[in-house]
Amino acid sequence: MMAEPANALGVPLRLLAEGEGVSAAQVIGDHQVGDYRDLDTLRRITDGCSVVTFDHEHVPTEHLHALAEGGLDVRPGPDALVHAQDKIVMREAMTRLGAPQPRWAEVATREEVVDFGLPCVLKVSRGGYDGKGVWVVRTAEEIVEPLEAAARTGVRLLAEELVDFSRELSALVARAPSGQAAAYPVVATLQVDGVCKEVIAPAPDLAADLGASAQQLALRIAGELGVTGILAVELFESRDDQGNPIVLVNELAMRPHNTGHWTQDGAVTSQFENHLRAVLDLPLGSPEPRARWSVMVNILGGDRPEVGRLYDGYPHALARDARLRVHLYGKDLRPGRKVGHVNVYGDDLDDCLERARHAAAWFRGDLGNESE
Repeated sequence: MMAEPANALGVPLRLLAEGEGVSAAQVIGDHQVGDYRDLDTLRRITDGCSVVTFDHEHVPTEHLHALAEGGLDVRPGPDALVHAQDKIVMREAMTRLGAPQPRWAEVATREEVVDFGLPCVLKVSRGGYDGKGVWVVRTAEEIVEPLEAAARTGVRLLAEELVDFSRELSALVARAPSGQAAAYPVVATLQVDGVCKEVIAPAPDLAADLGASAQQLALRIAGELGVTGILAVELFESRDDQGNPIVLVNELAMRPHNTGHWTQDGAVTSQFENHLRAVLDLPLGSPEPRARWSVMVNILGGDRPEVGRLYDGYPHALARDARLRVHLYGKDLRPGRKVGHVNVYGDDLDDCLERARHAAAWFRGDLGNESE
């Protein structure tokens, strides 16, 4: 998805792909297949490049330091990116910054988890995403699985309080090495089984002062951590002891993020273009929305492989809604896998929600193949 604005700007991309035929390799001709965990591979693919950036956070931190020490511009740099790679490092940084966040502790034994307090959330410090590596534990017996998973993979384990929240929000900002920054509207996200299902921009009924404070929080985190590119600050909307609405930092992502996919069609400048501009230290584009409301709904692989064949969904979906924007990833269908998303924008939120949800359900196969 970064290839489209790169082509428009005349910026050549080179890709390290995990396999032939993966999504990015389908649209970036200059690509090599290799393992991002291998330093020699990273050095080979980045030879002659001006800047290196990422579409996930899993490249080993020590390899990024080695590339930077070799004179390569790594953006975001490893000292910033580690806060999106390691959840305990991130929690420590949020504590130093005084950012609002859930109560947390590093734990290594069942006794330490029990002392922290049940129920709670346990997370592996590295490698988890889309609900993987995350457990809600309510009994001492349920602590065993996450402890074993952490020991098996050699990572630390984080305990967090189980927050009583009303909804999840995301504050997305872009920041360039020059210090210029741009903040997108704070959005509401719907998560199902740890996977983002839909996003509404801006978050409905969000108090103006709370939305502004969430944007300022994201901008402050980006500046204090030295982020270059897109930063997504995932938030819980909750209430303090006096019943006042507050936001708490859940997680950080330093890359174009699923909660910002609405910007492809709903904002003046997409998160993908602004990430590209930022890592090249170009002036950032406007994050302003094009319409009052934008809705993004993910297309997930269904449980029935015989229906929901993605490209078969185009005739119905596009004929039903001439303003619908569809983005498919060229991925094989698997249950629960993100294989695309749809974007809708307009002045009526209920209308936008109905159109986006219908289209995503049609592509998924939930509505069958009957015509209206």
